[in-house]
Amino acid sequence: MKLIVGLGNPGARYRRTRHNLGFMVVDRLAERWGATLGGRRHEAETGLATFAGVRTALVKPLTFMNASGEAVAKLRRAHRLDPASIIAVYDELDLPLGRVRVRASGSAGGHRGVASLVAALGTGFPRVRIGIGRPLGGADPVEYVLEPFARAEEPVVESAIERAADGIESWLRDGIERTMNTFNRAAANG
Repeated sequence: MKLIVGLGNPGARYRRTRHNLGFMVVDRLAERWGATLGGRRHEAETGLATFAGVRTALVKPLTFMNASGEAVAKLRRAHRLDPASIIAVYDELDLPLGRVRVRASGSAGGHRGVASLVAALGTGFPRVRIGIGRPLGGADPVEYVLEPFARAEEPVVESAIERAADGIESWLRDGIERTMNTFNRAAANG
């Protein structure tokens, strides 16, 4: 069993905001795989699917971004999973809009949702980071991440959601090392 955890905030108010890219990727995977999200377990919206022969839980924590680790810790215990079997997907201020990067582990890098995961799991879980860029003119990043994408940004965002979903499918099929080599090299060259 693997967990794919999209970080975001529950509720219609946050649906298409920058901070909900993780939720958007989980929704895209559910569409691709014909999975239904909606089961509520351990403070998360979940759905089960199988991809490349791997039983997978799609997860959207309902604890709000900064407490995501609470829900994930409960799911980890319930399924008796190693952190390396849990991949997190989320927005990243320090990457340009639309850039997708895959990492095997690491620190929170100032992302409070990831900090919550690190507190619950340690640093040894893979992650897919999707760039949203920094706000212009020194605007407050807290407000920026809660804003919806501009209409002109939507095509770039849609492409990034697709690439992030492709990266997660690669992780399930090929493992983290091969996925990092493929996706990070493509990002550096593109």
